[in-house]
Amino acid sequence: MCRLSAISSGEYTSVMDAIIALDTMKEGHDGSGLGVTLKDLGGEFEHLKEYPILSGICTDVGRRRIDEYMERCGFKVKFMWEPRITEGPGINVSRRGHYLATAYQYPDGYLDRPQAEKEELLTRTRLELRRQGADDDSLYVFSFWPDVITLKEVGDPLEVGRFFGFEEKPLTARVVLAQGRQNTNYSIQLYACHPFFLQGYCTMTNGENTAFVPNRDFLSGRGFSGYTGYNSDSEVFCHTLHYVHHRLGYPLPYYKDIVTPLKDNEFSGRPDAAALGLLKRSLRQLCIDGPNCVIGFLPDGTVFLTQDSKKLRPGIVGGVPGRVGLMSEECGLDQALPQRQRQNDIIPMRYDLVIIPPGAQEVKVWNQRNGSITTVN
Repeated sequence: MCRLSAISSGEYTSVMDAIIALDTMKEGHDGSGLGVTLKDLGGEFEHLKEYPILSGICTDVGRRRIDEYMERCGFKVKFMWEPRITEGPGINVSRRGHYLATAYQYPDGYLDRPQAEKEELLTRTRLELRRQGADDDSLYVFSFWPDVITLKEVGDPLEVGRFFGFEEKPLTARVVLAQGRQNTNYSIQLYACHPFFLQGYCTMTNGENTAFVPNRDFLSGRGFSGYTGYNSDSEVFCHTLHYVHHRLGYPLPYYKDIVTPLKDNEFSGRPDAAALGLLKRSLRQLCIDGPNCVIGFLPDGTVFLTQDSKKLRPGIVGGVPGRVGLMSEECGLDQALPQRQRQNDIIPMRYDLVIIPPGAQEVKVWNQRNGSITTVN
């Protein structure tokens, strides 16, 4: 199994906090890799929030391809960050080349364009760069979006964190998602490493999705270029979230209703029962089959955790006002938030969707069965 570690905070927090929490859960993952996605960035990126950031890995050849393509498209470099790589005894990570997080100015012709057109440009650019690096592994692009950075590498998560120099806190963020990856179904490939990101939406998963093929085929048929890739059976969770919340415009709880629909007799008492019946029938191909525990965030910084309703994976949520952890195991939560009141911890079950609004001042638990929301301060 994989292990998940997420922190939502009102203050900027270190990436290493989430990675060390992962390390305390080490018996639950095999140390095959680390993926981190950061949102609402601090440090050197704090005043660059409107500029899209290209996150990825490249060789010298790949870097020339990036520079040439971005210049041709009219993007201008605003700020470039590279981790100060640490190599040596105790860090068994093989360096691939350049690890980049580069903020760009939009092309002049896009400065006053509608948001939808900017989103389409960023998606098209990311996919084209990914295509250019596919044949020779000269270029990996994990995200291209304002105020978001994604980094991934193969190796023990704690060693990868030290390899990137995260102990020195070069990157901070108010939302941090980290996953210790165990690749049980496919060969190790960086694009298969969680978290997955698309146009402001991000998810990571502990489990496997045996409904992957119908999920993928449905999404691939929507006519949207971003629904592609699928090196992991879990990437569909992110794309389904994007489809439900962004393209269809449904509120977050309906994501839970669509991926883990209730039986007809279970939702008959909800005031929106008629709508649920229509969703269940029309979007049946997006129903997942686990076991799965899914943690993710929305473009506004809302963080959530939910479970496959049939077979649960470990998951726990707890914290204090202004800092909340979402972890696979209690020991991870103990590491990240030792000061919390443990009796207030939430262990989400089959009907639960846990929601942490931006700023992490409160935790909301939405019950799918009756549609009620309980707020925990």
